[in-house]
Amino acid sequence: MNIVFMGTPDFAVPCLEKLIKSENCNVLAVFTQPDKKVGRKQLLTPPPVKVLAVQHNIPVYQPVTLKNEDAFETIRKLNPDLMVVVAYGKILPKRILDYPKFGCINVHASLLPKYRGAAPIQWAVLNGDKKTGVCVQQMDIGIDTGDILFTEETDIGINETSEELFERLSVIGADALIKTIDLIIKGQTNPVPQPDGDFGYASMIDKSMSNIDWSKSAFEVHNQIRGLQSWPCASTVINGKNVKVHKSVLSSEKGNEAGKVVNNKNVVTVSCGDGNCIDILELQPDGKKRMDAKSFLAGNKIETGQFIGE
Repeated sequence: MNIVFMGTPDFAVPCLEKLIKSENCNVLAVFTQPDKKVGRKQLLTPPPVKVLAVQHNIPVYQPVTLKNEDAFETIRKLNPDLMVVVAYGKILPKRILDYPKFGCINVHASLLPKYRGAAPIQWAVLNGDKKTGVCVQQMDIGIDTGDILFTEETDIGINETSEELFERLSVIGADALIKTIDLIIKGQTNPVPQPDGDFGYASMIDKSMSNIDWSKSAFEVHNQIRGLQSWPCASTVINGKNVKVHKSVLSSEKGNEAGKVVNNKNVVTVSCGDGNCIDILELQPDGKKRMDAKSFLAGNKIETGQFIGE
């Protein structure tokens, strides 16, 4: 099976690795986003998928758009049997979707039709879902609306962060991709159309979501903290300074006023709007490294009874 792979971030790397190792697959080329300037020094940095492709001497293409004639002509010359898309970050025009013999398939990190869109992993955690998974879909012109070819479910741990779930689903997705391609080769796929309707769109995550509203329930606050890990991270104000909150657990303590500190012994226990509490385990003051709560408390005075988030 001659394949063109389209992907960009770390999430797509295990899928490309599996394709490279598969005896049934020949990766003709990789399409990925252009290199970007990263960090304070603004160093031009290649996407993780490009790094892997170069290591294996696979041709790499980084078009700014797929809508022009050059992009289509490149794909036409490559003449793939199948195109695999994993977190590529660009919309594929219809003529590209229709060109390969077996079309284009996409590995999406949710149980479609739920969480179509760019950030399905984060929203599953933010919403406190107990289950999620990976779907391999036959792509069409809609956003994550194509027929489902393969699904793999997994539980979400009560303290699992979106970063941790991201890593797990990337591996699950790679296995699901290879199983799907085997079915395609054998002619044994059974495409299942997605139902019509609005099942929730997983919009992009942004910094405006960071500030913790302590009037919400403890479960909602805990989900915000683990859902926004590792970017942009939940945050709150402590002693007049902004602090990122990296890790929490639901506490056995009880409180009565939102944002009130009820325990400062090695953890920072804060009361939420429903009278339940969370234990903050890891924090990061502006300009400093991430640290555990005990280390934070050693250098930052927090009294029981004081309020944070103000």
